Amino acid sequence: MPKIVIPTALRQYAGNTAAVEVQGATAGEVLASLTSQYPDLKKHLYDANGKLRSFVNVFINDEDIRSLQGENTPIKDSDDVSIIPAIAGGAEPLPDLSKDEIARYSRHLIMPEVGMDGQRKLKAASILLIGTGGLGSPLGLYLAAAGIGRLGLVDFDVVDHSNLQRQIVHGTKDVGRPKIQSAKDRLSDINPHIQIDTYETALRADNALEIIKPYDIVIDGTDNFQTRYLANDASVLLGKPNVYGSIFRFDGQASVFYPGGGGPCYRCLYPEPPPPGLVPSCAEGGVLGILPGIIGVIQATEAIKLIIGEGEPLIGRLLLFDALKMKFRELKLRRNPECPLCGENPTIKELIDYDAFCGITPPEPAQKVEVVSDWEVTPAQLKAELDGGCKLTIIDVREPHEWQIGNLEQYGSKLIPLGEFPSRVGELNPDEDIVVHCKMGGRSAKAYGVLKEAGFTKIRNLKGGILAWSDQVDPNLPKY
Repeated sequence: MPKIVIPTALRQYAGNTAAVEVQGATAGEVLASLTSQYPDLKKHLYDANGKLRSFVNVFINDEDIRSLQGENTPIKDSDDVSIIPAIAGGAEPLPDLSKDEIARYSRHLIMPEVGMDGQRKLKAASILLIGTGGLGSPLGLYLAAAGIGRLGLVDFDVVDHSNLQRQIVHGTKDVGRPKIQSAKDRLSDINPHIQIDTYETALRADNALEIIKPYDIVIDGTDNFQTRYLANDASVLLGKPNVYGSIFRFDGQASVFYPGGGGPCYRCLYPEPPPPGLVPSCAEGGVLGILPGIIGVIQATEAIKLIIGEGEPLIGRLLLFDALKMKFRELKLRRNPECPLCGENPTIKELIDYDAFCGITPPEPAQKVEVVSDWEVTPAQLKAELDGGCKLTIIDVREPHEWQIGNLEQYGSKLIPLGEFPSRVGELNPDEDIVVHCKMGGRSAKAYGVLKEAGFTKIRNLKGGILAWSDQVDPNLPKY
């Protein structure tokens, strides 16, 4: 007989059963058999006219019946049926709206898909935003304006001039302030009717479950793999939907990871993180300032749909956006039955060491004396050698557009982008003293490795890159 998987939110109406075997040859027949066995489920699945509610999705294996034959979709005995309702923000009575709130949300209230009940659901809902940067900025602005009753903000960074090109929740006057304070001030100004909780800390394995637990939905606005896997794992362990977004240069991705709703988790899509340094960050590769606005608004839209129970959430779907072509693509995602977190036999049952999982070495405790490896040179040391007349060959492995922002050409620096480096090693003399550098030291470390393999011995890497040079030697050199 076909098996129907009962989501957590509906198990209280089905005898706290996680799965039920029922008889039936079509989707409609097995649902009828289920509601006959558990009558309290019927009003949660069907409206007064006997029509399947719009905010309840039914999947046969990994296919939504709305993309098949609806309730007439044939079902085999080996099929799994999943009921995926929207998240409604808790079972407590919905709060009333004040006269001021009714005026504020009037354009929502006249939409039949939202109305008074939908807006009250938004007021009753709670969302945790991990990060108040590029993605967190549009997320916070629009969710606050929409009337989400409780927003939690997690961040430990401070506002920098380089943030202002895309992190629109912050302004020039906020440079140097903790992002968490700047964001709270702006969101409170947008909507004084909402509650804003702040967590000025990094999300870690020892605090993630405690921070995430009180919220209905988690929204991932992070910029590193350690926190991304941590947010995913904590969300799965707590049974929370995780609204995902990522950005780089002109490309963006969005999805909703929610095994509790019948979909996959982030680990189903990416079982393992890339090796450290393989995928450049936005700080190294850049990002179009408008892109996080587009992806962040998509994430906010998905969260609101989950709360009010309308439309089709991005559960089981990965949305890809190419800003240069102005095109969206959609890929189908399936839950991995062998996933160590949400699969049939999970092995991850608690949070782990995410630095170790992602191959990241935690920073050493602050030391009074800077430790420099024998293969590195600090900006101050390099400047002293240059001033002392040392003959050095300086190689910049950044991209041409980065060179234009600022460079060490006055010291004879030569540009050889890292992508061209292996084929241009022959341009360099192994008898010369060579110093390689990039923006922060990561790419030039790879160039160092290429030279080392080629037999070069008189090579060093500029510790901290050209940004450190600007900080320690020449503050007039632009930073980016």
